[in-house]
Amino acid sequence: MKAALDHLVVIAASLDEGVAWCEATLGLTPGPGGQHALMGTHNRLFNIASAAFPLAYFEIIAIDPAAPPPARRRWFDMDDAGLQERLRRDGPQLAHWAARVPDARAAVATLQALGIDRGAVIAASRPTPQGLLEWQITVRADGQRLYDGCLPTLIQWGAVHPAAAMPVSGVTLSALELQHPQADVLAAACRSLGLQGLPARTGPARLRARLQTPQGAVELSS
Repeated sequence: MKAALDHLVVIAASLDEGVAWCEATLGLTPGPGGQHALMGTHNRLFNIASAAFPLAYFEIIAIDPAAPPPARRRWFDMDDAGLQERLRRDGPQLAHWAARVPDARAAVATLQALGIDRGAVIAASRPTPQGLLEWQITVRADGQRLYDGCLPTLIQWGAVHPAAAMPVSGVTLSALELQHPQADVLAAACRSLGLQGLPARTGPARLRARLQTPQGAVELSS
């Protein structure tokens, strides 16, 4: 298995609030995204690729008020009442990340062998000006991120990766650090997926991303 960091996930109470946060915090207006009919969410995206993290991008995601409620729990714990309250109180936050894998079902089986249920592999898609973007992604029935968002959601892209069409944004990802009380289990899971360069430290659950931006170095924490 050879996985790689695919994208960071910032969740916002509304997409407009997420855009305003991005402009104030990172010094840029995020690029276009789209709607996820399956989950009742929508997003905005921009490129954060660097030599250490090729094809990496940044996702700002929120529940789409214009979409009908989905028939299932949304991804990334977005239906969790505690997370929703934190977003209303504290604003948008780095909440999760996704790892790109060549075979999502094999990656799920790899984690299952460690006693970790990453969830079912479901097919998803959304239209773009360049055509239909398609991917397979792991989503648990309960919508949980697992390990407080430190264990990545797994994603297997179809023929096209969205970052391939994203212009350089001026923001690049320097590092992502994982911290969790069960750091040993988290590190073993990452190793089993072939993820490298992502240290897992023991401590209170937290994601920490370091980015270079037009406003200088910025650190985001969950």
